[in-house]
Amino acid sequence: MNAADIWSFLPLAMAGALCVGLAKGGLPAVGMLAVPLLAFRIDPLTAAALLLPIYLISDWVGVWLYRHHFDLRNLKILIPAGLCGVLVGYLLAPHLSTDGMSIAVGVIGIFHCLRHWFFTPKNAAPRPARVVPGLFWGTMSGLTSFISHAGAPPYQIYVLPQQLPKLVFAGTTQFVFTAVNIAKLPPYLALGQFPEMDLKAIALLALTAIFGAWGGSRLIRIIPDGIFFSAIRLALFALSISLIWRAVT
Repeated sequence: MNAADIWSFLPLAMAGALCVGLAKGGLPAVGMLAVPLLAFRIDPLTAAALLLPIYLISDWVGVWLYRHHFDLRNLKILIPAGLCGVLVGYLLAPHLSTDGMSIAVGVIGIFHCLRHWFFTPKNAAPRPARVVPGLFWGTMSGLTSFISHAGAPPYQIYVLPQQLPKLVFAGTTQFVFTAVNIAKLPPYLALGQFPEMDLKAIALLALTAIFGAWGGSRLIRIIPDGIFFSAIRLALFALSISLIWRAVT
């Protein structure tokens, strides 16, 4: 089955698009559920290519929603690094082991969560946005985002310890991944990854994602900070396990 048969799994595709929209509305880890959802019916690479237009459309909604909330230093570090990661992904695409990359990212994400939960003092001071770690994790985020829109774990490993205000965290996330997703478009076209798509179905999925972005932006404003960041780390832990499970099975 391929993306041309999208009407036969439209509810599943809409669920994936809603996850994309919620991520753009400020719940970033939710977006990583989109490709696995569609992978129940089509192969993951086709699912990633199918969702890219949805990401690109909803990205601009997210940019508008968070146009006043972002950390400029992080953007200066992470956007160039993310673009380098996309370039690395494009150059290595014929030789890259997506399973190996998924396992590596999953293990790192699990390690980060366990370290925070069991070995980090509860009142630990926020870490500054350091350049060298930011360049590394930003590149990893761009690379894994290029492969399967799974850039959230490396990004969160770097940004979460900074303890940014939740709206600034959400806005910074939005701006970084908008730049990364735009950069992915030419390589996806060059590699011929885009499947045949039904424009009416894409429009319906885009509307679903826009609704999700609006809903996510409302939710993040009423969720207490402690609950928000605890949920982000739980999602990171669960998604890291999911990455490893998908790779080994």
